[in-house]
Amino acid sequence: MSTGNAPKVVAADVASNNRQGGEIKALLTPHSVGATAGFTGTQRIRPGDRIAEHYHPYSDEFIYLVEGELRITVDGEEQDLAADEAVMFRRGQRHRLVSTGSTPAFLVYHISPLAPRPELGHVDTEPVPNPDSQPPRVGGPR
Repeated sequence: MSTGNAPKVVAADVASNNRQGGEIKALLTPHSVGATAGFTGTQRIRPGDRIAEHYHPYSDEFIYLVEGELRITVDGEEQDLAADEAVMFRRGQRHRLVSTGSTPAFLVYHISPLAPRPELGHVDTEPVPNPDSQPPRVGGPR
């Protein structure tokens, strides 16, 4: 007997987005599961590719690198990240991710708390690789 409170499972075959570079999938979001505290997804970045520099004015971003190697730049300072390592970018910190290994970097990210409105959650600070692509849909009723 179902109580109607079963968690909603979201498959990783959701549409990806490449506006910022790489292949970004927003999986558990206000739109997809009614999340109210943040959202989670994955990013795959081919060797030599990047996620363009940006920041989140209302949110912290947590990253766990599952596979590959990254060079992260945070407020102009570079640091390398290897598989099985994690990092947090505080709200307002400019950050860029570059895949430096010979295989794609694959990571899981979580952004929390949510911005007051989805369009306020992300600020690009350099040109994005694919400006004609729409950002992923993460917003929804709260």
